[in-house]
Amino acid sequence: MDILLVDGYNIIGAWPELREMRNNDLAAARDRLVEKMAEYQGYRGYKVIIVFDAYEVQGLEKKYKNNQVEVIFTKENETADERIEKLAIALSNRTTQIHVATSDYTEQWAIFGQGALRKSARELHNEMNIIEKGIEKSVTKIKGNKPMTKIHLSDEMTEIFEKWRRGE
Repeated sequence: MDILLVDGYNIIGAWPELREMRNNDLAAARDRLVEKMAEYQGYRGYKVIIVFDAYEVQGLEKKYKNNQVEVIFTKENETADERIEKLAIALSNRTTQIHVATSDYTEQWAIFGQGALRKSARELHNEMNIIEKGIEKSVTKIKGNKPMTKIHLSDEMTEIFEKWRRGE
């Protein structure tokens, strides 16, 4: 199994569309990241866990699932980096490969020590663009294969009905 741990605010700050959204509405930027990671999870088959620092949202630690993506707000005075390192240790085993999405250089080196693979914000963004194009292509293909009617008609009958429709 593959698990992707995402440093939420690091990715929001690195992706242009999310960074712009964050400047107007931080909650909307977080929600959009969760939506994108749900698409990633569905397409790639990875379990995705997004970790947000407590300094942006004060209070107690909070966990919830949104679109099957696990979202964690760290407890006060705990950084996302610290939580990601703990999760990388706790979730790592022979059958699980941990990937960490962050552009924090120090964090990247720390997770290497845990045996996790790193994915920079830019790499994740590029991968997400490819995934979105793949999803769009699949949807277009499915729409193209959809029959015009729910009843299968021979070509001859379809032609007769089309002539009737046109009034010929």
